[in-house]
Amino acid sequence: MINLKDTRIKKKDRENRKKKKADPQNLKIREVPKASSALFFKYNTQLGPPYHVLIDTNFINFSIKNKLDIIQSMMDCLYAKCIPYITDCVMAELEKLGSKYRIALRIAKDPRFERLPCMHKGTYADDCLVKRVTEHKCYIVATCDKDLKRRIRKVPGVPIMYLQQHKFSIERMPDAFGAPRT
Repeated sequence: MINLKDTRIKKKDRENRKKKKADPQNLKIREVPKASSALFFKYNTQLGPPYHVLIDTNFINFSIKNKLDIIQSMMDCLYAKCIPYITDCVMAELEKLGSKYRIALRIAKDPRFERLPCMHKGTYADDCLVKRVTEHKCYIVATCDKDLKRRIRKVPGVPIMYLQQHKFSIERMPDAFGAPRT
């Protein structure tokens, strides 16, 4: 790199290359998302029995393939009452999949499952679940989708339930039975 005092650099170029100090009048304003009041460090204080579990489409499909009753297996994993929630986007996704997934659709229409209405455009279930979880930290997300898990891990304080060795397991949940050992 050429030194600023080199004779080959003209005076006007030397002035342009000097670093300008930041003007206190023109400070950049950044918008940082506010931390939830439910979080105590990384521990989510809003989580507690009865647990509210948001279910994804592929979680229902994998539960059927592994012959697991969703509600009973959730209770076995968490040792507490669980209320499964299904959003309109997940229902629409199951309906779009057609006759191959009619058993999953019938399970999703079970009256024990609570329905959550969606007020946004489109029916992409992953975006819907991530948005709902970032707004309300009281949910556990049940999914087997790697991309959705990666997106939810970026949201602090939200546990993820998934299938592992033919049973439900949970990660990022303090003192949970099915939680993997770290």
